[in-house]
Amino acid sequence: MSYLKLILIYPIKALDGIEVSTATILESGALEHDRAFAILDRQGNYVNGKNNPKVHQLRAVYDLSALTVKLNGVTFKLEAHNRDLETWLSDYFAEPVEVWENLEMGFPDDTEANAATVISTATLETVASWFTGLSLAETRSRFRMNLEISGVPAFWEDRLFSEPNQGIEFKIGTVHFQGINPCQRCVVPIRNSLTGEVDKGFQKTFSQKRRETLPSFVNTSWFNHYYRLGVNTKTPPSQGNQQLAKNDLIEIIGNINNI
Repeated sequence: MSYLKLILIYPIKALDGIEVSTATILESGALEHDRAFAILDRQGNYVNGKNNPKVHQLRAVYDLSALTVKLNGVTFKLEAHNRDLETWLSDYFAEPVEVWENLEMGFPDDTEANAATVISTATLETVASWFTGLSLAETRSRFRMNLEISGVPAFWEDRLFSEPNQGIEFKIGTVHFQGINPCQRCVVPIRNSLTGEVDKGFQKTFSQKRRETLPSFVNTSWFNHYYRLGVNTKTPPSQGNQQLAKNDLIEIIGNINNI
């Protein structure tokens, strides 16, 4: 029996996540609070783990009921253009930065398939086994997925995408999703999530193992390279205001054309 084991949201893009027991779907398809805030430099570029290793040493603890964030022990109101927050972050990064907010869609990496990202616990456990000393918790932190499915084998989530211009409809609880494509990974997973230290050879080993273990049912047209893991999704606007909850059951419905 496949079910939703974990819900993780990341209120500030690129920073730590928080586990929640329920999550509301916005009309855009995004999860409420997920990547709702982003740190940008004066050129309008994201300050994230892809371009600034100091992000990895910044610890964030959230109180979503109070809409506050504690950064390395200092508490701030979680709101756009909070002067105290922006000043603290500018000092931390040694460059002027701003905090922006998008409560309708957040700041997703994939603006087309902008709903929750999905992976299985078994997949994360398998990836962790490819590397000496890599724990499940650290693997989870590096790949930063929203919804974690249990009760299924490794790489089960590869069933949730088809070929380009098609999707796979599936349901978590009462919420309908469309699986779109396998997530293309960036530089972030090659680094220790707490220190930013690079694991040399991580991407090469990962890609080799991913190719070796790719399930036979997978449409390989997406795999011009094998540095991909997890699934990007969409949800129809009709799913807005519905809720996901831990332990919701998963059901694959079938193919969708011309998405």
